[in-house]
Amino acid sequence: MATNSGADKGTRNLVIVMVLFIVAVGVIFSLISSRSNSTAAIPAAVSEADGYGIVLNPESTPKIDVYVDYQCPACRSFELINGKYLNEVIEAKKAKVVFHPMTFIGPESILAANAAACSADENRFVAMNLALFQNQPSGENTGKWQNPFFIELGKSIGINSTTFESCVNDGKYVDWTTNVASASAKADVNSTPTVLINGKPLDRNTQYGDPANFKAALEAAGATVTIK
Repeated sequence: MATNSGADKGTRNLVIVMVLFIVAVGVIFSLISSRSNSTAAIPAAVSEADGYGIVLNPESTPKIDVYVDYQCPACRSFELINGKYLNEVIEAKKAKVVFHPMTFIGPESILAANAAACSADENRFVAMNLALFQNQPSGENTGKWQNPFFIELGKSIGINSTTFESCVNDGKYVDWTTNVASASAKADVNSTPTVLINGKPLDRNTQYGDPANFKAALEAAGATVTIK
């Protein structure tokens, strides 16, 4: 079997970026309120029992929790490395997958999370999740990620409804993001990306940056997809 030095390098780079984010997020999370917003509008796909995450395939097992911030470079790397297989698992309904959009990096993370939630109402969350990472700006809170951008991004993945446009422009789910942050803090999640399978965290040193190891971890839990 051929070795992939590029993949090894990518794994090392991903781990380095993650370490930096762990430090930063740990500091920021100490400032996050533990209170949820009881008046927040909640997307239909969201479950309070699942940490206010966006739930896909609620009746399936195992349960996979994915914590991301859409401005987080390590999260982008994780999605580009492992998203294809995870999305195949979702499409085949081989796991209950719960996405927790975090917003610790700043206001554009909040706007992105709101847009992602609006896309869930249109049954286009998986496509929007990928599109957000594919179009992640090179810096934080650069001004690029504003509501008109998200509306156009939605159109690029087939969302053309006025309800989506209004949802994004009105910031319908902005307050919900505080509930996600609160629940994540209570769950002791203090870095992104963080992935749990049935409540057990994957090893970020060996299973985040290596698609074969990530796939093996999901398969070991029963999330197996046969590629035709």
